[in-house]
Amino acid sequence: MTRLAFGNGLLLALQTIRSHKLRAFLTVLGVIIGTGTIIGVSAILTGFDAQITGVLRSFGPNSIIVFKFPVGFRVGNLSPEERTRKDLTYQNAHDLRERCKSVADVSAMLFPPHGIVNARYMGNDMYDVNLFGVEEGYARASGQVEIHVGRFFSDEESRRRAPVAVIGSDIEKGLFANMDPIGKPILVGGRELIVIGTMLRPAASFFGDTDTRVLVPYGTMQKMFPNARENAIVVTAKDGLLPQAMDEVRTILRIDRRVPYNKPDNFALSTAEQMVSDFRQITAITFLVMVVLSSIGLLVGGIGVMNIMLVSVTERTFEIGIRKAIGAKKIDILTQFLIEAAALTGMGGIAGIAFGWLISLISRLVFTSMPVSVPAWSAGLGIVVSVGIGLFFGIWPANKAAKLDPVVALRYE
Repeated sequence: MTRLAFGNGLLLALQTIRSHKLRAFLTVLGVIIGTGTIIGVSAILTGFDAQITGVLRSFGPNSIIVFKFPVGFRVGNLSPEERTRKDLTYQNAHDLRERCKSVADVSAMLFPPHGIVNARYMGNDMYDVNLFGVEEGYARASGQVEIHVGRFFSDEESRRRAPVAVIGSDIEKGLFANMDPIGKPILVGGRELIVIGTMLRPAASFFGDTDTRVLVPYGTMQKMFPNARENAIVVTAKDGLLPQAMDEVRTILRIDRRVPYNKPDNFALSTAEQMVSDFRQITAITFLVMVVLSSIGLLVGGIGVMNIMLVSVTERTFEIGIRKAIGAKKIDILTQFLIEAAALTGMGGIAGIAFGWLISLISRLVFTSMPVSVPAWSAGLGIVVSVGIGLFFGIWPANKAAKLDPVVALRYE
């Protein structure tokens, strides 16, 4: 087909669509909805992926989180074996610090027993704060601590079980609006602690948009909650030695926890990249499900296009007969109707892109912290898929038009 023939066919297709605007719109409504949904979901998942991967990678490329079961995202519930695993202990963290040659920092993290912990200062209250007992190395290892004012506590204060705390930015604003918090006493879980430092809100955090962290020395946490038993361990490998560090940590913990050589680990080692990989497996499944559901709309749109193109062939039978009588070939008639079907669904695809962009805009307004944006590949894919639907579902009507006998077509009324 020559460029001139293609241009004339496209111009004729656009004129036909323009003369039946409402019919064309209703025909491709399914394509618009299907394409728009895929693009909108792609934009939301892209923003969600950027936000979550930022949180996970904020722990640093050399960090290992040790816990009794995997940290992060997973499909399915904990297995019966995982539910019965024993908690990690402070001794485990001590052994890792002493015996791992590829490790730069180790910090045990102690969680309070189940229940809501509140913070108070002179009648101002903050509810459901995130309280942890950590060591000095946590400030270096986690990537989540950037001091605003004051300082972080030392290991000596942890050994002395000093009643001190470092608080997050939202607690600083909520309890000490227009005041210097350093040296002020706060009540956390009914215990008095002296504020020695405040933290800036991390660029990405497990705790969402709010920063209600209260970090206390590990020994202080043990004193506040003698029945606290649940530990995690944050390990930072030396640069370039993450695989060796993981092997050392696994070996030492298997020895400490007396795991038989023929049994699997009864603990989990999680890295930022591994958690990102687990998360992306889940989002891939979600995206696949949404594509399948959106394909129903595309299928309905494709059937509508085929139906309206059959109607168009019937309406233009006399025109087809004239074209064939003056020398038009089968391929010319076939191409004309395929171009018309592709142009119809292509315009539906463009409208679907606009609809998907609108979905992403609304999502950005609702979820202000999520960097929602329409990826270029999804817009390109939307056009390709919509045009492909027009070509696929337009083959039968176009072939029917191309096979019309010119004598019979000219006698059609």
